[in-house]
Amino acid sequence: MKIVIGSDHAGYEAKERLKKFLQAMGQGVTDFGCHSSDAVDYPDIAQLVAESVSRREFDRGVLLDGFGGAVALAANKVPGARAVCAYDVVSARFAAAHEDANILCLGGKTHGEVAL
Repeated sequence: MKIVIGSDHAGYEAKERLKKFLQAMGQGVTDFGCHSSDAVDYPDIAQLVAESVSRREFDRGVLLDGFGGAVALAANKVPGARAVCAYDVVSARFAAAHEDANILCLGGKTHGEVAL
């Protein structure tokens, strides 16, 4: 499965932890940024990830910001993007299986390391 990941500055540290975890599991991950904790505009990153997923360049996307909601709203403006916030494994799996979600949105400030 091809995964693309992106975050704003509030989700940067969590994105880096998640990226390392996925890579350790043998999962290839493409990172669309941001690449530091310097402030960026979350809609720009969300649009890049959502467009690449909707064009089927990637199977799934993961977006992180402070709470998950802002990147979900921005990603869902892209036709073909189906971004959802999920706060546990059950809701994430349900959204993918039953709602055909293709982008998972997480909050760097609301998801602890165990959840990520």
